Amino acid sequence: MSIDHACSGNIKFAEFFSGIGLVRVGLERASSSFSCVFANDLDEKKRKMYAHHFRCSIDEVNGEDVHLLESSKIGSIDLATASFPCTDLSLAGSRGGVHQGESSAFWGFHRVLNDMGEQKPTVVLLENVVGLLSSNGGKDFEDVLVSMNQLGYLVDPIVLDARWFVPQSRQRMFVVCVLKEQVTNETQVPNVESRIRPAKLLSFVQARANCIEWYLNEYPEPPKRSRRSLEDIILDPPELSEDWWSEDRVDYLLNQMFPRHLEWIDENIDDPEYHYATAFRRVRPQGDGTKRSMAELRTDGVAGCLRTPKGGSGRQILVRAGLGSVRARLLSPAECASLMGARGFRVSGTQNQALFGFGDAVCVDAVSWIAKNAILPLLDKASTRFCGYADSDDRCATIQT
Repeated sequence: MSIDHACSGNIKFAEFFSGIGLVRVGLERASSSFSCVFANDLDEKKRKMYAHHFRCSIDEVNGEDVHLLESSKIGSIDLATASFPCTDLSLAGSRGGVHQGESSAFWGFHRVLNDMGEQKPTVVLLENVVGLLSSNGGKDFEDVLVSMNQLGYLVDPIVLDARWFVPQSRQRMFVVCVLKEQVTNETQVPNVESRIRPAKLLSFVQARANCIEWYLNEYPEPPKRSRRSLEDIILDPPELSEDWWSEDRVDYLLNQMFPRHLEWIDENIDDPEYHYATAFRRVRPQGDGTKRSMAELRTDGVAGCLRTPKGGSGRQILVRAGLGSVRARLLSPAECASLMGARGFRVSGTQNQALFGFGDAVCVDAVSWIAKNAILPLLDKASTRFCGYADSDDRCATIQT
């Protein structure tokens, strides 16, 4: 559903924790109605990548700490997006929770919304890792949702996996929040799990049916798997390129593999076509009680979840077997862009900066799916608010269990 007919002419949105701007790319791909009027990120290197892609000055991307940001700088918006830091929520992170560390930046964003008063946007889109659901036994996720209720929003959490749209395994939690006065129809807590509300999320919602104010939409079925595979996004450099690892380095990688992964190499090395797989290094316990760095191969045509390369294990390796040889290299920034649904992204900076930017970003296609199936319909319902004629008699949605 489009809201191009809304009297405002466009949908103004602010992108918090904008990173390199892939949420913006996803929204603008979903509809030309979306117009970014404010972007904020603390990381200067990401702001430079953002500015380079969108061909604007880095000064146009706000770099203030969200805890200190004045709401008056935001202006009038219809939508706010917030992909707040996952460092303290991820299963691979400290698990300190949303009330400490980098992930506590959520509360800075929350304070900005609160300070906006009656100028709060109609819709807010939150995004983070699925680890948010289990952080501190679910208490962190509950605190986030209740805090949005306190600002006047009803909440709708869903899980999307990037692999449904692109050849990358990347589950993320999204929460669509809408001002309660903008919706009047009742919503029911579902009793059957689905791909977007898997068992753990459904149990969380059902257990808190009466202590959190929900607005749980019915959505069309997302794609089951991307029509593209890993092979479709590969951009192999010339054989003599320095991007390819030396023979010694490849041998070292092979020596880190489990026997079952080496079988894939043996099966494909003499094939008349190239075959591709990805690998991450992980420290694994051995049979003798020691621990060793192992290279774990993924061979199903889907890349592993892109990560920020803070350490060696965060760098995703591409392995190619066929035509009598085995070669390996890191995934390139352009390939990472395609894995995030951002093919053609104007990459800038060093390779490490680019890999960090994409590893810390949001899948473009997932954002577009949410925009088309959740955000645009909600804003269409609230289109009178664009013209300044919000119905003061609207009643908030209620839960029926």
